Amino acid sequence: QVQLVESGGGLVQTGGSLRLSCAASGIFFGIHGGGWYRQAPGRQRELVANITSGGSTNYADSVKGRFTISREIAKNMVFLQMNSLKPEDTAVYYCHSERRGYEYWGQGTQVTVSS
Repeated sequence: QVQLVESGGGLVQTGGSLRLSCAASGIFFGIHGGGWYRQAPGRQRELVANITSGGSTNYADSVKGRFTISREIAKNMVFLQMNSLKPEDTAVYYCHSERRGYEYWGQGTQVTVSS
């Protein structure tokens, strides 16, 4: 059974930083890759960043230069370091991975950036 568990969300002021963590079981980020999506109220879920099995990274234009995705293969974890946060970054952030055509999601963690 695949399980993705996020942590690290919270309330931060504009310009602040947060680090999200995602721990996986039943799926391996070093083999299947992983990523972060977010969904703000009234908006569609969107890709924030992902990291492939080979370690290549991809970012949404809106977070380039501010967010960094990384992984620790030995612990089977993926991280999202978020700096220079803006109110428009406020959303529920979801950890994601995919295996054999099936998508897996964490339960989400709320990030709120106050102005």
